[in-house]
Amino acid sequence: MGARVRVVGTISICLVPGLDCAQAQTAPAASEVLPAIEVVAPPTSARPAARPARGSTASQPVRNVRRVFVYPTAPTPTARSGVDVDKVPAAVNAVGAAQIARTDSLNIADALQQQVPGVIISDTTGNPFMPDIQFRGFVASPVAGTPQGLAVYQNGMRINEAFGDTVHWDLIPTAAIRSVTVVTNNPAFGLNALGGAVNVTMKDGFNYKGAEINTMGGSFGRIQSSAQYGKQVDNFSVYGALEGVRDNGYRNFSESAIRRFYGDVGYRTDSSEFHLNVGVAKNNFGASAAVPVELLQKDWGATYTTPQTTDNRVAYANLTGKVEVTPTWTIEGSARVRAFRQKTVDGNPTETKPCIGDPTLLCFNEEDTVPGAPANGLNGVQLANTFPTDAVLGQIDRTTTRSTTTGVTLQATNTDQLFGHNNQFMVGTSFDSGVTRFGASAELGTISPNYVVSGSGIFLGPSGTPISIGPVSLRATNRYTGLYALDTFDVTDRFSISGGGRFNYASINLQDLIGTDLNGSHTFSRFNPMIGGTYKVTPELTAYAGYSEANRAPTPLELACADPARPCIVAAFLIADPPLKQVVSRTVEAGFRGTKELTIGTLGWKVGGFRATNADDILAIPSELQGFGYFQNVGRTRRQGIEAQVNLTSKTLQLYASYALVDARFLDPLTLDSHSPFADADGKIHVVPGNRIPAIPRNRVKLGVDYSITDALKVGGDALFVGSQYFVGDESNQAARLPGYSVFNLHASYQINKTFQLYGRVDNIFDNRYATYGTFFDTGAVPNFATGADFTDPRTISPARPRAFYAGLKATF
Repeated sequence: MGARVRVVGTISICLVPGLDCAQAQTAPAASEVLPAIEVVAPPTSARPAARPARGSTASQPVRNVRRVFVYPTAPTPTARSGVDVDKVPAAVNAVGAAQIARTDSLNIADALQQQVPGVIISDTTGNPFMPDIQFRGFVASPVAGTPQGLAVYQNGMRINEAFGDTVHWDLIPTAAIRSVTVVTNNPAFGLNALGGAVNVTMKDGFNYKGAEINTMGGSFGRIQSSAQYGKQVDNFSVYGALEGVRDNGYRNFSESAIRRFYGDVGYRTDSSEFHLNVGVAKNNFGASAAVPVELLQKDWGATYTTPQTTDNRVAYANLTGKVEVTPTWTIEGSARVRAFRQKTVDGNPTETKPCIGDPTLLCFNEEDTVPGAPANGLNGVQLANTFPTDAVLGQIDRTTTRSTTTGVTLQATNTDQLFGHNNQFMVGTSFDSGVTRFGASAELGTISPNYVVSGSGIFLGPSGTPISIGPVSLRATNRYTGLYALDTFDVTDRFSISGGGRFNYASINLQDLIGTDLNGSHTFSRFNPMIGGTYKVTPELTAYAGYSEANRAPTPLELACADPARPCIVAAFLIADPPLKQVVSRTVEAGFRGTKELTIGTLGWKVGGFRATNADDILAIPSELQGFGYFQNVGRTRRQGIEAQVNLTSKTLQLYASYALVDARFLDPLTLDSHSPFADADGKIHVVPGNRIPAIPRNRVKLGVDYSITDALKVGGDALFVGSQYFVGDESNQAARLPGYSVFNLHASYQINKTFQLYGRVDNIFDNRYATYGTFFDTGAVPNFATGADFTDPRTISPARPRAFYAGLKATF
């Protein structure tokens, strides 16, 4: 097969997950500057490519003088089965390896927040390496109990964990990422893609050749280092990346230790390509979570009830293959296995208090009046004989989650013409199975004046109705099956239409290993359609519009904790509950995108609007008991808004600016439990249609610039402006909002020679004190040890990182 000539604007992109999208992307990484016309060798060519520049992430195309900036979108299984970017009836959001490297961070969330208009980071855990990534008001979070709304894939392997659909961004080796694409609602991405999907494609030895060692250190005891190497020998390739981070954290008890490895071995011929990629990670975190504002006023690094530690481990293998059966038919497939283990230790206030009937004894929940009864689980523990009379009681909750997931995907793609017009048809199926063992326990303890909880060796037992406090031993099995078909038909050279859909079937079984309370079997099924079109108004301007649907089945965690009369310690203790309904999201969006050659450089831009309406949305609801909660369908919710972005690129200047408006509201009346200061005498708040959904800022503005003073010296900066948001728990919108914030960062680099580069950065240069997340707490649960009295302000927030300085050295061979 000879080389293909491809015009910029028709770069292939991925629309279907489950396959290794990185292996066949012959174009440079997403959002990099491309030539106006490039000659690209076939993706399966066995012909050795000319050696690219050191550290390159792509083979070197033949370039002419004219340059154009393009925006590839969603991930694609292969270049052959991809869809031209101008034919995608949705917004296009992509981040390339160069943009990830610009952040000097081993945290992929930083690059996504900078480059994607609708993305912001919310720090629920209190640790920057475990962020919530929010896109258009939908979240992919590592926090069990957070209703998830984004599907996340790494080289086509789904990495939403089986038990709670959580996403642990710390397990992704950042140096090995080739590109990240944020895709809007598309049924092809299977379950949980309500707001869209995040597809991470990794490097391999065909598109990265050379070696690099990068070490950086700075504020708060940060030291991080990464090394990567890629090589192609004839038809074979090899790639490996190793990363490590140590960080003391900017808050007390928030140390982090990260160790990650990723490797890929590839083989390709003229008509086939195969890859085996593997990875392991072992990470430890101290997560200090939200803190009462009264403590932060005295110490920005303060914590409230520790320890709060997380230990994450993962090991995975992913085998992908592609065979071009005929010039117009391609068969692709993948098989994968992933083992995930998490241990958490969480110090908390406790509902264990002196019994009303006999204050010398302890009961769980002070309303228990009969000490020693099985309902309280403490067997009448003598208060005076076990704890000092002035002790402040707390508890240490421990959980262990072990999940093993396996999956296979098979897809066929055809590019035969239909009625004399270009047409691309894809049909495929996927199957994923996950088995999880979940265990939890609670140990009674005391809270010292520094809010550290010390254990006593007394473990709380089952308490029956109305509260359960463990222990828990649960086996959960998930089986997800999908059948999908998508077609893109060129009505004319300018007008293309796309259509198709996916059928999802989910089976979830719960087995209580120490009883029968948690036993249950649930099934969910749905067909989700999509349709859209694009029209090339001029060679430099494209209009698009589309409609799509997606569904999310409740997770085992949510299904096991859904009864307000029997709440759970969220993410820890589960109770058999009424079943939840699946969530269905319907999204419509439209917009324009284009590029323009100017005398000062290449201008790329896009603007669009969207509306996503969820039916039977799921919300985490706090119980009247502090630290307890449950999951509930809350009717309809809506997220709508606009996104606009502009980029200017030249040889010496790169400039970007974006604005996103996300308006998220409840559409049905609700009555919810809440710790809001505006709750009524029964601890309830009343939500009316039109109230804004908490924790979703309405406005986001992003700016960034990089300028080459000389060929060796480059300087740049970026700014982020985020509007105010309502506190979690204030669904009725009665309390004052969490204030908006602005952050400014600077960075610079100096290329000493062809091998070494020195770089540095200053984050939050004005040392602004702000928070990205806020909620309410029970002010009487633990005293304010500084005053000896109860807290008076129910607000608790997650403080952001103060000003920080970093410097590093990069060696490229």
